[in-house]
Amino acid sequence: MIRLNDYPFAVLLTALVVLWLAVWTGSRLRSRKVLEDDLREDFGVVLAAVMTLLGLIIGFSFSMAISRYDDRKTLEEAEANAIGTEYLRADLLPTADAAAVRALLVRYLDQRIAFYAARDKKELQMIDAETAGLQADLWSAVRTPALAQPTPLTALVVSGMNDVLNSQGYTQAAWWNRIPRAAWVLMTVVAIAANVMLGFMAKRAESERTLLLVMPLLVGVALALIADIESPRGGVIRVQPQNLIALAESLKAR
Repeated sequence: MIRLNDYPFAVLLTALVVLWLAVWTGSRLRSRKVLEDDLREDFGVVLAAVMTLLGLIIGFSFSMAISRYDDRKTLEEAEANAIGTEYLRADLLPTADAAAVRALLVRYLDQRIAFYAARDKKELQMIDAETAGLQADLWSAVRTPALAQPTPLTALVVSGMNDVLNSQGYTQAAWWNRIPRAAWVLMTVVAIAANVMLGFMAKRAESERTLLLVMPLLVGVALALIADIESPRGGVIRVQPQNLIALAESLKAR
């Protein structure tokens, strides 16, 4: 299912259009009804409250987006550490089994790097299928010698492989952990309401109407930035597999 917030530029354009229409609607309503001074003052208080609520919701959503982005970065580092540690622990296995585990880990590492770079859905499905197959091969590669020689050393290798497989699951869960749709809906509704009220408070001067475009622009940029940070694969701000790439280069240099 396509999510609009996976495309930050589309979020920006949509927000600009919708919020500009909201301001325009408010200004049209204002031209049909003149508020008395008392009502205008009360309306201003309500507008300030709505603006404050909008700022709080945007700030809260931005915080959630940053938290999820940091989680993805942390788990990428943890995954690289797990793979690197297991590569070293493979020395505890018999020579033939150790070579097989190392070769599988190198292939697995390439797939994990490809996972972070993939944007196409079909490519991602192929990567997931290849990763699942390699995980089965990796587990079989350490299970066989562990069953043949159940020693504390082989148990350490099995434990390390378990960390490798678990780290991929934690990473996938973090990429699925997105800002709830309810939060996006609430931000949209409050932003539209705030811009309608802002347009309703505007005077007829053309210069003030021009200034009213600032609010849709700022809110649109804020929503696009949240979508960019929050989306694992869309936009510009994405988690780069720096630790995994560095690990792959160090393993190939051996």
